[in-house]
Amino acid sequence: MPHLPAPLTLAETDPRRRQRRKRRSESATAWAFLSPSVVVILGLGILPVVWSLLLSFQANDLVTPSRWVGLDNYRALARDPDFSQAVRNTLEFTALYVPLSMILGLALALALNRKIRFVGLYRTLFFVPFIISATAQGVLFSFILDPEFGAVNSVLHHLGLSPQGFLTDPGQALPVLVAISLWSGTGFCLVVYLAALQDVPRSLVEAARLDGAGHRHVLRYVVLPALAPVNVFLAVWQLIASLQVFDLVYVTTKGGPLGSTTVIVYFVWEQAFKNFTAGYAAAAAYVLAVVLFLAAAGTLALRRR
Repeated sequence: MPHLPAPLTLAETDPRRRQRRKRRSESATAWAFLSPSVVVILGLGILPVVWSLLLSFQANDLVTPSRWVGLDNYRALARDPDFSQAVRNTLEFTALYVPLSMILGLALALALNRKIRFVGLYRTLFFVPFIISATAQGVLFSFILDPEFGAVNSVLHHLGLSPQGFLTDPGQALPVLVAISLWSGTGFCLVVYLAALQDVPRSLVEAARLDGAGHRHVLRYVVLPALAPVNVFLAVWQLIASLQVFDLVYVTTKGGPLGSTTVIVYFVWEQAFKNFTAGYAAAAAYVLAVVLFLAAAGTLALRRR
């Protein structure tokens, strides 16, 4: 007859039971500590996303009961000239801001990545605008660029040049907003590039120089390839930031003049809280969300290639 194993005694099963009870107790304790964060994430993150998605298929004025309209809000967006203008303004802002902020940040990082006097002070001065809120930036530059009493037009007058409209000129307002955003956003790119330049292998740089490569060739064939992952990160980061610009527009131009600075997020706010068409605003917000997802996914796919 085959030999059967002897059954476990109570003394042998007790340690296993105690271990299982200990694990269950540790899990319960961990979930007790995590539960406030889970509730906050569900309450402020997931549930509003689901609710706004359902809202995009409804006609809702935030006061009366909503009415299901299906895809009507999305069809109306496709025919809305104001939304089309907001999309064009957002794309123009992004096309100017993203590459310029990265190019200026890289140029400053290369200039400050060397041993010069007061280099720490220079780095700090370039980074400080990034930590200033966009609201404060908007208020500051609204005074500086005021067509009648601003400091810039005062300087232009003393130089014998004609005054400019800046934020009140439909042809200048959006480029001026890009310039204000560059004043603050370039500092972030500068810091990231400075950190990345510290990780460029010195052995590769020295080997290239021993082979007779000049500064331009070292930059092109050694430094820039090493910065490729950082470029992808900054491109995604700056792209998301530019597509979501709102507070600077709200403080300075409020979408004007003549809608020349109305971006998508401001359009969403205007539809929801000025025109009280919350369902229509939610549909516009989800169009932006899809664009952000596709842009980020496309950029990451290019990095893998």
